[in-house]
This record gives sequence, structure tokens and C-alpha cells, in this order.
Amino acid sequence: MDSTFARKKHIHFFTRILQILPNRYSMLDTSRLTVTFFALSGLDILGALDTLTDTNKQEIIDWIYSLQVIPNRSKSNLGKCGFRGSTSNGVTTQQYVKVTDSANAYDSSHIAMTYTGLACLLILGDDLRLVNKYACLQGIKALQLPDGSFKSTYDGSENDMRFIYCACCVCSILDDFSAIDQNAATSFMLKALSYDGAFGQGQDQESHGGSTFCACASLHLMGRLHRTLSKKKMKRLLHWCVNRQCKGFHGRAHKDDDTCYSFWIGASLRLLGQYDLVEFKENESFILSTQDVIVGGFGKWPQMHPDALHSYMGICGLALMGLYNLDPIEPALNITLRAKTHMDSVHEKWRELRKQKQLVTERSRQRTKSGSTIDRTHTGTVVLAFVLGLGTIIVPWIYKTYTGAS
Repeated sequence: MDSTFARKKHIHFFTRILQILPNRYSMLDTSRLTVTFFALSGLDILGALDTLTDTNKQEIIDWIYSLQVIPNRSKSNLGKCGFRGSTSNGVTTQQYVKVTDSANAYDSSHIAMTYTGLACLLILGDDLRLVNKYACLQGIKALQLPDGSFKSTYDGSENDMRFIYCACCVCSILDDFSAIDQNAATSFMLKALSYDGAFGQGQDQESHGGSTFCACASLHLMGRLHRTLSKKKMKRLLHWCVNRQCKGFHGRAHKDDDTCYSFWIGASLRLLGQYDLVEFKENESFILSTQDVIVGGFGKWPQMHPDALHSYMGICGLALMGLYNLDPIEPALNITLRAKTHMDSVHEKWRELRKQKQLVTERSRQRTKSGSTIDRTHTGTVVLAFVLGLGTIIVPWIYKTYTGAS
């Protein structure tokens, strides 16, 4: 094991992912957007986004928007809107086009691609102005099932904790949770709480580090983590998470330590406010034992080839511990605090814009109301004048008629 953190090698590894991939990645062709997220967010944590030129960044942004599934004129495909993982189905969305004339029956978003696509845009500093927020949210809404869980695509797939998490991330990034029935989602998660204190992918399923993170992060993003779980449940969950560390972390009882769980379990502990219970030196030592100092990146276990997912999660695990001058991350959304700050600034602009629109609408209503009041007052004045004028004619005539005055 080389105990030296190979920063430059890791930067080259993530940069190379954005340029070319070995043929073993061909099975991930429909998930290119998620692989891109691993590379971009990895560079962001390494403080190395400047290795990409402004032209490179804009090209990636344009490519991501080409993967946005937009509504057709009849809006019959709203449930499929969001982001697709690649153009593997042959469909590309032209930039600045907001409505398509007809929808391809096989063109559908994927909830994980929608999350990672939006996250990539934030990482690259995009202001999300080309995102069809309404269509994305309708796409998320269409994926929630009666039991509160989410499927990944409109035409059906597995439904479990992963996709609840993706839905919560999308709604957080778009600053709108109206697309989620939060009570139903919370109920599903509570039913997935296993006998040993942690979360499975669904009811009666084995506790797992990945699904435990997804549940904790989802509840956190909905503002429900500490008011949904009782003190007793919190204590049992914390006990389960802490016991997943041997040297590094593993995702299930009696399994080997695995690089990615330094994030999944570590981030769960951070969200629970108990990350100080991690044995930092042991965790650091395990993560570094899985790095490839020749080509960069991290593998699942020591002596394994590095891959995009474990390389990114290894970097995240080290960042959680504040090591090697890595940029700090926001664990719930799994992006850097820098990207989170940018997201907050985008939200602030949206809120200010909404306030301005509400102000304009209110002023318009007041003018309309004031105008109708003036009209009624004017009409009343005219009628009164007419009555008074008529009275000056009729009253003398009546007096003359009945008194015989000449």
C-alpha cells in the first residue's frame, strides 16, 4: 500500500473519464450522465475543475441539456420528462427548444439521471435557466407509487429507497417539494426500518449501507430526520452505523470493507451528527490501500482496478474527514459546499423573481379594483346629477299643476 495521496493521478483519472472510457464501460451507455457526475464532482472535490477550459465546460453543459426530455405540445409525455442518461435511444433535444412536436414512445427520463444531470449543471456553475422545472417536477410526480416509493422510469422498474433519494435531491435542487407525497414516502421508509435498526431497500429487506444513507438523506432533505425517528430508533441506527467500521466500512453485517461505504456510512453518521465516532486513521488507511498510484482512482478493494464509482466515493470518504485539502461536501446532496452555495444563490434569484411577479400581479389587481371603484363612483355621480336635473323640471310642474299657480 502507498500511503501517499496521489492527487495528480486522481485528477488525471477523472479528466480521462470525461474524454474516453475502456470498453468495459459500454454496459453503462444508458447511464453516461451518472458517470459524468462522478468525474465532475470528483474534480470539484479535488479543487481541479479549472483543468477544464471554459469551452470544455460549456460543451458538457450543452450536452447535458441535449439529454433533457421536454414535453410535447399535447403534454401527453409529462410523466416521462426529466433527463435521459444518454442518447442511446437516438433522441437528442435541440438547445433552446421548449416543446417538441411529437414524443418518441421510447424516450423517457430516468430519475437518477435527472438528479445527476442537475447536479452536474450546478457543479459547472450553470444557472439552470434552461431547465423545464415544471416538466421535471411532473416527471418526478408521475414516478411515485401508492406505497410512497418511486420507480426509476415511467414505464416501470424496481422501486426502492434509491429512487426516493433521487426524487428528494431533484426537488431540493429545483426548490420545490410539491411533486412528492412526503407522508407516503416517509411511511415507506419507516416500514423499511429493519429489526437491527438500519434501513433496507424496502419492507422486510436486509439493512444496507446504501439504502440507509438514502433514507437518512431523504428524511434530512425533507426536514424530517430528527422528528421522524424517535430517540430509541436514532440510537439503534447510530449503533448499526458505527458497527459497520472494521478498518474502513462495509455495507452489511459480516461483509468485507468496501471503499464506497466510507461515504455511504460516513455521510449517514454526518447527517446524524455523530461523525466524530469514526476512527479516522483506520478509515483513511483503508481508503488509501485501494487507490491506484499508477493510473489514479480507487478500487472497491485493495489490488482491484479503479472504477468511476469507487474512485468518486473514495474521494468523498476522505473529504468527509477533512483530509488532503479536499473541498468539503454537503453530504445529503453529495456535492461540494461550493456547488451547494451556488445552488442557494440560484434559489435566491428564483425567489426574488417570484416576489417581483407577485408584486406585479398584486399591483395589477389593485389597479383593476381601483378602476372599477372609480367607474362606479363616476356612474353614481352621473345618475345623481341626472336625478337632480330632472327634479328641477318635475317639481315646479307638479306644484303648478296641483295649486293652479300661473
